[in-house]
Amino acid sequence: MNIENQVLGLTKLSDYIKEYLAKNTEDYNENDSDFELLLEKTKIENQWFTIENQKFALKQWADLLTKENITNWLEEYSASKISKRVGLILAGNIPLVGFHDVISVVLSNHIPVIKLSSKDRYMIPFLLKKWKDFSDNEVEYEFVEKLENFDAVIATGSNNTARYLEYYFKNHLHIIRKNRTSVAVLKGDETEEELQLLANDIFQYFGLGCRNVTRLFIPQDFLIDKLFESFIGFQDIINHNKYANNYDYNRAVYLLNQDKFWDNNFVMLKEDDKLFSPLSVINFSRYSSLEDVKNFIAENEENIQCIVAKDELGLDSIHFGEAQNPGLDTYADNVDTMKFLEVI
Repeated sequence: MNIENQVLGLTKLSDYIKEYLAKNTEDYNENDSDFELLLEKTKIENQWFTIENQKFALKQWADLLTKENITNWLEEYSASKISKRVGLILAGNIPLVGFHDVISVVLSNHIPVIKLSSKDRYMIPFLLKKWKDFSDNEVEYEFVEKLENFDAVIATGSNNTARYLEYYFKNHLHIIRKNRTSVAVLKGDETEEELQLLANDIFQYFGLGCRNVTRLFIPQDFLIDKLFESFIGFQDIINHNKYANNYDYNRAVYLLNQDKFWDNNFVMLKEDDKLFSPLSVINFSRYSSLEDVKNFIAENEENIQCIVAKDELGLDSIHFGEAQNPGLDTYADNVDTMKFLEVI
């Protein structure tokens, strides 16, 4: 396969997505209408995948897939001389979450054998077909219901599923991904704008992604009201039926257990040391020593996808508002997929 054609095809795909997103409905042509129908079909099948969230994911990919970004990314790696079949078991917690694995396999000169998530069945096949067309058919892939006849596998699942996958694929080269989440550490002097960007890191995709912040560390004297004020822009999230069901359930459980929590009628803050929190809940703890925070992060490193904080805290963090904007060289579970694909 010709990698130059593949890269050119990706840049054309990026342009195609950007053109679609920039249009008003009345300006759609036949291809645009197909795109819109695909978004509607996906939303009907999976209510978490709202049109807004699908378009957000599409925009992130369109912005990423420039020739410069792709070239700089690939410079660090060597494409395999022998094409192998790489099984992909894709996740479906947020839109297009498995697309990075797919393009990584293709650009490594391998063939992705793709088992789609039942929650995200339409958009990746649509984009792959477009990529193939834009690349003069230089993109090879296969969709399957069951993985067979493969040389390596990359699979994503829950912690329970991962144990099964580890055993099932023990005789194959593999990457098995588990549950992860993200944390934010506040210094206490964050601006209103920074806190609003933090709200994006929390609420984008309803908080369903591994890069969504579910755990906060705040200084001892930090006012909870400042957080609730920064969350106001997401108050309409409670109008989403599935999210509201989670909120009502978790609130009822806390009330029955007489747990202490803070509530603004669409999200709850709970003082809790647990890393993972239920949907519609953000766990937080107050700290007096940054060393305590660093120790917690070190102890839970395998379960943390990213850290949101100011650079000056020295936490190997990303900026506020950047959690859902990973680069091409940002890998799930911090395992370099491209290095893995170099040696299979």
